[in-house]
Amino acid sequence: MSDKKTADLSWDEFDEMRDPRADANAFDAVVDRAISRRGFLGGTLAFGSGAAVFGTGLLSSAAPVRAAEFAFTPVGIGTDHAIQVPAGYDWKPLVRFGDALFSEADGAYSAETAVPLAMSDKVFGENTDGMETFEVDGHTLITVNSEYANPKINLPKEAEGTPRDADEVQLLMNIQGVTVMEVAMDGDSYTLVKDSPYNRRITHETQMTMDGPAAGADLVKTNADPEGMSPKGTMNNCGSGKTLWGTYLTCEENFNGYFGATAEKEPSAGEIRYGIGGESRYAYEKHHDRFDITKEPNEPHRHGWVTEIDPTDPESTPVKHTALGRFKHENAEMVQAEDGRIVVYMGDDERGEFIYRYVSNGTWAEGGSTAGLLSDGTLYVAKFNDDMSGEWLPLTADSTGMSLEEVLVFSRMAGSKVGATTMDRPEWVAAHPGRAEVYCALTNNKNRGVKPNAGGDETPVGGPNPRETNNFGQIVRWKPEGGDHGADTFVWDLYVMAGNPTVYDNTYAGSENVTEGNMFNSPDGMAFDTQGMLWIQTDGDDSNEGEFAGQGNNQMLVGNPDTGAIARFLTAPNGAEVTGLCWSPDGKVAFVGIQHPGGSWPDGEGLPRSSIIQVWRQDGQPVG
Repeated sequence: MSDKKTADLSWDEFDEMRDPRADANAFDAVVDRAISRRGFLGGTLAFGSGAAVFGTGLLSSAAPVRAAEFAFTPVGIGTDHAIQVPAGYDWKPLVRFGDALFSEADGAYSAETAVPLAMSDKVFGENTDGMETFEVDGHTLITVNSEYANPKINLPKEAEGTPRDADEVQLLMNIQGVTVMEVAMDGDSYTLVKDSPYNRRITHETQMTMDGPAAGADLVKTNADPEGMSPKGTMNNCGSGKTLWGTYLTCEENFNGYFGATAEKEPSAGEIRYGIGGESRYAYEKHHDRFDITKEPNEPHRHGWVTEIDPTDPESTPVKHTALGRFKHENAEMVQAEDGRIVVYMGDDERGEFIYRYVSNGTWAEGGSTAGLLSDGTLYVAKFNDDMSGEWLPLTADSTGMSLEEVLVFSRMAGSKVGATTMDRPEWVAAHPGRAEVYCALTNNKNRGVKPNAGGDETPVGGPNPRETNNFGQIVRWKPEGGDHGADTFVWDLYVMAGNPTVYDNTYAGSENVTEGNMFNSPDGMAFDTQGMLWIQTDGDDSNEGEFAGQGNNQMLVGNPDTGAIARFLTAPNGAEVTGLCWSPDGKVAFVGIQHPGGSWPDGEGLPRSSIIQVWRQDGQPVG
């Protein structure tokens, strides 16, 4: 076990301590067998070429990857505590942790002591993550997640990184969650509109409601909510999504880290699979019964959902949609089937877990009712086959032998029962805006090929998870049969396998579209722009040493889905993850999240502050 304090561990390290996972997943075995059978990396069929012929279940012979004509000069790696963007571009912060959303919080942030409790729910939250822009009656809104806290710099120094009382726990609760804020043009960039009636903070204490089959079930009832319909708070808000009708989807990821036990307790099968028990990350259970599983064993079942927020109505109550399943949601990518049904693609960000799809029973047309669209439907889990085909397996009472409520509350266990493919930490899912083609970042998996997941599912090398001890990650893509997101079968390939061609001359060098000039590790965030270019953000090893030598800090790249070409657009300060991306309504400003930076970025002195930056072209043209 690490000598670090619990709160000092990365979420990945925390999960390994709580629930050690396999070194290999089934997807790796599928890719490995496919590579062996077809010589994909030997030049006959090359992943990442962009020349896949979907619909045949195979990749065609691929032309060599050619350089894409990006509208910028790619940047080199960064190793310092600075932002780097291409020539002809400018950037500056839009908002930093602790910046006031309301005038009463002016001056609340201190470079020495961060934010006081009284103002902690009136400032921009900590550790920015997924975000989306919205246009409402001429107003531009950004809704953005604040994933987690940094107790060592968020609490008084005397606390030494661990809350000492309920007030300090409350402070941490308040600086996490979701922020809705208005922004407005000011010259060639944007500024925060303080005191906007749209500005709002949603925290671990905000009243929510639930819908779908698991709402009101015994599994989600607690002493404080015997009806099982009124959970409080949304937590560890990671990636995001935007509904077709203009609301925000926030995705609850590492919720397990907020719950602990103050007394001995034999863990249930569900607690084991979801990594719940022992000591929590922030000691919530020592000061709030709600987070003590010896007193409220069902409280964790009320978290790990996709939650819908209406940013246009500050008085609206967020809704947790149980029909979309409970797991460590990364993001939620909404598209529409040919017959009008709503489809949501989702990844479960833990080693050896699964990729999911939700399909509504009802249909939607613009301006129509949205009732039941995210509460009445079927949850599916993905199975990837060696022959580059795949299928969506329904998670139902009949297919799993579980009740429907159990299927949704324990979606991971349901996925294991039907034989879903274990994956290398599924992160963001992004759907191409011009065709039925979907991409998922599989960020990395040091355990691939070594041990099973918590449910005992093997994690073999192959399929879309082709490398043992996969420290670099890859991006898998699939196309549904007939170009219809409602179809139950698909074909797949790998868009890119990250790697280091200056260190390795095997599969760890990466696919053919990875070069010394664009190499990276651990793809995480992804989003398509309106032109169909894929933006890739990384959250990996920025040591610039060993097998990561020459890769520098985390970065944001742009990929051409048609040619496979990839170019580096931005580098982050050392220590930071690049996460969250959205654009101004005219596409001329990109808003980019910079989480947990090192040094004293961006202020140049005092504590580091997670921030949203804005990037724009000096000639006033759209970014990209």
